[in-house]
Amino acid sequence: MSAIGVIGAGAWGTALAQSLASDGTEVLIWAREAELVAEINARRTNSLYLPGARLAATVRASSDLARFAGLPALLVVVPAQFLAAVLAGLPDGPRDLVLCAKGIEAGTGRLMADVARDAAPAARLAVLSGPTFAHEVAVGLPTAVTLACAGGRAQWDRLAPLIARPALRPYYSDDVTGAEIGGAVKNVLAIACGVVEGLGLGQNARAALIARGYAEMLRFGLARGARADTLSGLCGLGDLVLTCSSTSSRNFSLGLALGQGLSAGEALCGKSSVAEGAHTAPVLAELAARDGIDMPIVDAVCRLLAGTAPAGAVVADLLARPLKAEQEPPA
Repeated sequence: MSAIGVIGAGAWGTALAQSLASDGTEVLIWAREAELVAEINARRTNSLYLPGARLAATVRASSDLARFAGLPALLVVVPAQFLAAVLAGLPDGPRDLVLCAKGIEAGTGRLMADVARDAAPAARLAVLSGPTFAHEVAVGLPTAVTLACAGGRAQWDRLAPLIARPALRPYYSDDVTGAEIGGAVKNVLAIACGVVEGLGLGQNARAALIARGYAEMLRFGLARGARADTLSGLCGLGDLVLTCSSTSSRNFSLGLALGQGLSAGEALCGKSSVAEGAHTAPVLAELAARDGIDMPIVDAVCRLLAGTAPAGAVVADLLARPLKAEQEPPA
């Protein structure tokens, strides 16, 4: 029986499977598409989601979720908006579920751990998040991540040896909420940074947006019970810096297209991979407004995605906001 399972054969799921298999560990990866299962098993490649990567012989693929029922640990790497449906098809059991999707469920406002608690009540939950480009992990470049364990140190002691590899270094946290919020909010802010690039506004503007975006992340996270030290770490600020700085980020690339004048529909048309920030932005803005949390950059991204204003006008509105202190005084 395989030592570990990966649910989801997109770029990130495939990269994680390859990393886990790099020491000879048997890994079973789930893919919805029968043709992708056949390709992984026959050719050791995933040309649809991670072209150029060569998978180890110990990675095997299946489209049958029942085959994963007996595995003691599963990394769940399906897009955030599909997590509930996929977990509903997986037989529930007392296993470790490591949630790797970064987003907030549209329509409900639930973080991924809340979705998983409802869909898999017997599972022990953890969250894996941090600054990770899939193609770098797949070829074994050094990467550090946060592994936030709802079950505390006992769960960490089980999971860390399963996940850690010489080039993939997890760091312990018990702040699941902070890890999830950092991963979800940074996707939206990466869209904004792509817009800055698309408009040719320069590096000063991007650095300012990252800093002010981090302030929004912090406000939202603290209001929902996250810890500041979590959001200043790998799964918050670290992930924010990475995804706001490279076209390897799907969310940054979406923003780049918006800044260059494309509509959201045009920018997303024909894409096989998911820019989670496009789904997260509206629900994040709604949650923030409901709780009285000021997130003007997130609101600006929502306007761009909805097509209610061109990128230049949205940026002009941000620059015209009232002058204020950078840090609010403590209450």
